[in-house]
Amino acid sequence: MALATSKKSVLRTVFAAFAVAATIALAACSTSAAPNTGDLQTITAGKLTIGTGQPAYEPWVVGDKPESGKGFEAAVAYAVAAKLGFAKKDVVWVRTTFDEAIAPGVKNFDFNLQQYSITDERKRSVDFSSPYYSTTQTVITTAGSKADGVTTVAGLKGLVIGAASGTTSYNAIGDVIKPTAAGQAFNSNDDAVAALKSGQIDALVVDLPTALYLTAVELDAGKIVGQLPGTTAGDQFGLVLDKGSALTKKVTAAVDALRADGTLAKLETKWLADYANAPVLK
Repeated sequence: MALATSKKSVLRTVFAAFAVAATIALAACSTSAAPNTGDLQTITAGKLTIGTGQPAYEPWVVGDKPESGKGFEAAVAYAVAAKLGFAKKDVVWVRTTFDEAIAPGVKNFDFNLQQYSITDERKRSVDFSSPYYSTTQTVITTAGSKADGVTTVAGLKGLVIGAASGTTSYNAIGDVIKPTAAGQAFNSNDDAVAALKSGQIDALVVDLPTALYLTAVELDAGKIVGQLPGTTAGDQFGLVLDKGSALTKKVTAAVDALRADGTLAKLETKWLADYANAPVLK
């Protein structure tokens, strides 16, 4: 009996050891599988601060409420956050102007998204992630304006064309349309839309999804004149980060992973499917 008892004791010890080892192994697996944000150098430890515009337009952000996760860019932001290991409750939103976010200097966000086209000029002041969306530049107007009915780029040359300053939309005025009068620059799309409504400008250049939203919702009798040729290959939108940010590579890896697993395509279909077609000007 003593020997049997001794064997039972040994077996209990062995089983206990295996149980402890298994528990440790499971804990290790659980730890490695769970997202880890501890090594990410964010503005606020344990939080991811994301910047966007004020206001933020549909279809990029629904109802100017990025925290809802509704709208293409709001959804992309939360998808990137998840890839980085942040729960939705740990995402903090801040607002900036378009120009503030791409100006040199310390940022109040970890990354910012408000349809920033990736350009070499901007790369001198900020970092970009890899692109999360490609689009085109589009001319819009209102019914009865001088631009109403125009079907060619040549037909726009004698008109007054506006766009938000510092954008590729504004650059497209000079690079593609080359109007007789210089393009009119505005602080924001809001200001440019107001100028179009008041007749200060004949037409406005914006990206295609914004064009369809503005003509359908913001403008009475809004009309799409057409997409500008030469831009149909698409401007590429990237997330903006501070120059030399320690997060740039990891944010880019997150965007790349979302592209590879089909998430970006699904979000584009969900939020931008109705913003796909417009004539290309000759």
